[in-house]
Amino acid sequence: MSSATLSVKPRSVESHGGLGIAWIWIWAALALHVADEALNGFLYIYNPTVLAMRVKLGWWPMPTFTFEMWLAGLITGIGILAALTPFAFRNSGWLRPMVYFCAIVLCIGNALGHTLATILGRTVSTVHFSRPAPGFISSPVLLCVGVYALVQLRRTRKELPC
Repeated sequence: MSSATLSVKPRSVESHGGLGIAWIWIWAALALHVADEALNGFLYIYNPTVLAMRVKLGWWPMPTFTFEMWLAGLITGIGILAALTPFAFRNSGWLRPMVYFCAIVLCIGNALGHTLATILGRTVSTVHFSRPAPGFISSPVLLCVGVYALVQLRRTRKELPC
């Protein structure tokens, strides 16, 4: 009787799991950040800033929002990010640019923007607010999550499926 040997190479949880965990942290941190902004009056700063930029430059690409539309859009966006989680755990090549974008722009850039606004106490010369800026409280979480995601992207880059 011949015996067959089944060799199963266990997939390292650290490898693809690290990117999947980073992705979960990204959308969870963004959800926390949206809650921070919503509870601290972000739109009372954002909308006047957009209007001031339109006056100053003649055109500004960012829209103004009602609270309901803003919150619904962000909840939908975060829901879409959450739905992509299985692809992050698979280290899908097409998702990696999105992870880079979220880590750099939505997490790190956003955290730095809220921190700068808190330091300055304003967004533009005509829009001042008491400190901290809405969204600042969750900014350290965004910053850490963004850096963690970049580290995981680097760790998993050589493991891309063919």
